Amino acid sequence: MSHTFSLLTINCFGGPHWSVRRRLPTLLREFERLAPDVVCLQEVQTPFALRTFTAENDTFTDHVFLPGLRYPFGALCTLSQLPIGEHHFIRYATEGRWLGPTFMDRLTRKGVLVSRLQRAALPIIVLNTHLLANYGANWGEQSRAAQDQQRQLHQLADLVHKQPDDALVLLAGDFNIPRGSWLYEEFVERSGLVDALAGDDRPTYRPFPGVPARYALPIDFV
Repeated sequence: MSHTFSLLTINCFGGPHWSVRRRLPTLLREFERLAPDVVCLQEVQTPFALRTFTAENDTFTDHVFLPGLRYPFGALCTLSQLPIGEHHFIRYATEGRWLGPTFMDRLTRKGVLVSRLQRAALPIIVLNTHLLANYGANWGEQSRAAQDQQRQLHQLADLVHKQPDDALVLLAGDFNIPRGSWLYEEFVERSGLVDALAGDDRPTYRPFPGVPARYALPIDFV
């Protein structure tokens, strides 16, 4: 008997902004319409965002996050139509500098939300993550931001290899690195994972008005 499994990942931009009270409920309704097995959310950064996505509904009957003071650790939340068993959060050892734009990344305490599910006899491990932002869009090998991202990717690849051999391992999230970059290629080789959308150059981040168009890049992966 064949089985299917569907996963959706999105940075919901759930921070303190005037648009969230209309946008996030609309986003949840779209999730319910599409009805993937699992939704990996990043930037669930307000109590309102967390309440919106974790309120009881008929589609996503389970969810996990690590509670923080005002929002989850890593601002990560995973929704599921399947029961979620063991779950935990792992914080990245490298978090960027306190002085500068990565200050917000440190406050978010970025990391990986690990969830274990079961589809028939197949164990499934879902890794939901959000990496350090590269605010200057400089992914050169000498870039401090790129080097910090590389350290996080090494930790992430090591985590992938620690998962059970009999499990289907699914990694999804906002990586903040472009598909095809040296960081991307190194991570794919180091982790042994397969990019479900390899070669797809469509941007997954569309800049807000006033943000340079060069930021429109494929930076979210499964």
